[in-house]
Amino acid sequence: MWEDILLYVAVGFVAQMIDGAIGMAYGVTSSSVLLSLGIPPATASACVHAAETFTTAASGASHWKLGNVDFKLVRRLAIPGAIGGAVGAYALSNINGDVIKPIVAGYLLLMGIYILFKAVRPLPTQKDPPERVAALGLVGGFLDSIGGGGWGPIVTTSLIGQGTTPRYAIGSVSLSEFFVTLTISATFMLTIGLDLFPIIVGLVIGGVIAAPLAAMTTKHLPDKVLMAMVGVVIVVLSLRTIIHSLA
Repeated sequence: MWEDILLYVAVGFVAQMIDGAIGMAYGVTSSSVLLSLGIPPATASACVHAAETFTTAASGASHWKLGNVDFKLVRRLAIPGAIGGAVGAYALSNINGDVIKPIVAGYLLLMGIYILFKAVRPLPTQKDPPERVAALGLVGGFLDSIGGGGWGPIVTTSLIGQGTTPRYAIGSVSLSEFFVTLTISATFMLTIGLDLFPIIVGLVIGGVIAAPLAAMTTKHLPDKVLMAMVGVVIVVLSLRTIIHSLA
């Protein structure tokens, strides 16, 4: 499998460019490719989250350096997200995570349509912190580990939907994701172990290269453009998941 490492580098690069720029879809993109190659869901999720431990550190640091991070929001997301991720990783070791995929995809499809609607409407002025952040982090972490991805789509989409400035939502969610993926990876290591290191190494190399480029994209794109990108990615990925689940 080491001869395929350049393939996984390319997958990691593309996935991180998407994730770092719009705050979502690294896990969804990477996991979709791995599953299509015949890798079991639990192993695919474990590999992706092991790689994300490095890529989210690079992405979070890049967003922090460029001023895209609200540390109060990070604190409210990271702890419940890590708890939810640990519970989800443990559950995936014992149940079939594909069972809940259509439900999650349906929710994300509706949120994607809502974000596209907000992209063509005046942006709200948020005076108060976003609500139910701890619950959002808990659910986002759980579904992320179960489905091999989903932290960004669920958390970033919900925060932007509440009126959080897109670049702060994206940067804060990206930094919080480091703590979530670290916890998920540790849980998988204790339950099923980590294997297929060429995949992990390739995803890490590609993701770390892309992280600073993606953070620069976030800083310079207008808010409405970012919101439209978020909506389109969510709708496309959700429809793909629903169609695949019903096939």
